[in-house]
Amino acid sequence: QDLKEELQKHKEVNWSAVMRKALQEHLTRIRIAEAIASKSKLTQKDVDEISKMINHNVAKKLKLK
Repeated sequence: QDLKEELQKHKEVNWSAVMRKALQEHLTRIRIAEAIASKSKLTQKDVDEISKMINHNVAKKLKLK
């Protein structure tokens, strides 16, 4: 509801065009990620291990661990 009210305050903006452009940009990023992933030789296990290491290092850097 708050979003709807905020959008209605700015009737000068073509929200449909804004959303269309945002969706197109997001789809482009998805296509790029899919293209990269399709060429990857990593297994799901590899991805899980890398993710775990990244999460651990981020937590360490942020002093959450």
